[in-house]
Amino acid sequence: MTPNSSVHDGVPGPGAVRQLWQLLEPVHAVVYFAPESYEEAAALGYATDDRWPLYFAFRAAPLGAAGPELVTALFYSFSPSMVERYVSPLWETAPPAAVLAARAAATDRALRALLGERVDSPDLAEAAALARRAAEAAATAGRPLAAANSAQPWPETPHAVLWQAATILREHRGDGHLAALQAHRLGPVESLVLHSAAGAAPAEVFESRQWSPGQWSAGRERLASRGLLTEDGAATAAGVALRTSAEKLTDELAAAPWSALSPQEVTRLTELLLAPVLDIVAAGLLPHQSTLGIGMKYDYQPS
Repeated sequence: MTPNSSVHDGVPGPGAVRQLWQLLEPVHAVVYFAPESYEEAAALGYATDDRWPLYFAFRAAPLGAAGPELVTALFYSFSPSMVERYVSPLWETAPPAAVLAARAAATDRALRALLGERVDSPDLAEAAALARRAAEAAATAGRPLAAANSAQPWPETPHAVLWQAATILREHRGDGHLAALQAHRLGPVESLVLHSAAGAAPAEVFESRQWSPGQWSAGRERLASRGLLTEDGAATAAGVALRTSAEKLTDELAAAPWSALSPQEVTRLTELLLAPVLDIVAAGLLPHQSTLGIGMKYDYQPS
């Protein structure tokens, strides 16, 4: 096996962990883009002229009635002013318990529509069971979003179980990603500027996080002063290396839950996820480019 996909002491290598994230992320992300989500959010009273009210409500609800300061800290890449604007009125519109119920209903309806007869297939049930085992093995110390989602009751249907597992595992990875960024001295805006410069997506895509032009420029200047960007904003070799190191650490920190599965089961889950994920992607709901850089390839060398 290659270094990217090898298994050491029962734990998949960072490349294999990244592949699992790339497969599970579309399952989770459905809840922020599906028309069923907009319908459920509108029924609670949220504005649906853009996706951010439902995004912040659905993602933050497991935390309880979290305020802008906490959400800014945990969501990291969004500008504080954006979080303040969207989060301040969230729980006056609907309490977290009602939002969680709407999130569950939206997920159930959306996945039923996207997967069709596949929701009742043995393969989906098997994938859900494997993903749940990994999710239940995810340690949540120091990982608040993973902990908050792990505390939610498990649903009964396989497609909903798969979504819950995907959500716990992606938030577990996300919590670790913030630690990796901070270990590499990449603050919120710097992390976006360098990610864009390294090829994750054009800078225009990152405007969704609503940092001002002045804040973006200041982030570029700070990175350039460290030799990570050129004067025209391109990533230097050192910048690419730093970003690669941060991504590798992120994947290493996300690896432990997968030790709950055997290497054969990890491979089997990868195979089982391909068809439903292709169904989701083919529906055209998810953006072709995002701030996640989900399609980027990194040259991880053996440790």
